[in-house]
Amino acid sequence: MKQTLLQEKYPIFVAEIGKDETDCRNIDELVAYYQAKIAENPKVQFIGVFDHYAHTQKIGGPIVEGMTGAVDVIFCFGFAIPTPQMLAVRPRSIGIADMGDKFVISFMEAPMQPANEAMEAWTRGLRKAA
Repeated sequence: MKQTLLQEKYPIFVAEIGKDETDCRNIDELVAYYQAKIAENPKVQFIGVFDHYAHTQKIGGPIVEGMTGAVDVIFCFGFAIPTPQMLAVRPRSIGIADMGDKFVISFMEAPMQPANEAMEAWTRGLRKAA
């Protein structure tokens, strides 16, 4: 997993996982995997799945070459609301892109370490044991 800045301002984590490196065969299986991980933690609430690919196709927007699907799994780790401004960085989402021979999993860095640790662990757990 790589940590980087998207467009020089958004701190994100990205994992590229070859389809031969995971037991998940498609986006639906990846979504089910993340939903199960979210359900295991009583402090995390699943919100929904947004089919970003279908939306972008519908409005005629550009889609990167090679992408065959893209969804966001949306959920919230909101353990507390220490300030009204915290609402600006919630909820969380994990993006799943099908790039033909691999999946690209990405998420923005959360303002609290336990959320980052959980999302990293969930994503690392997608890889088959060596």
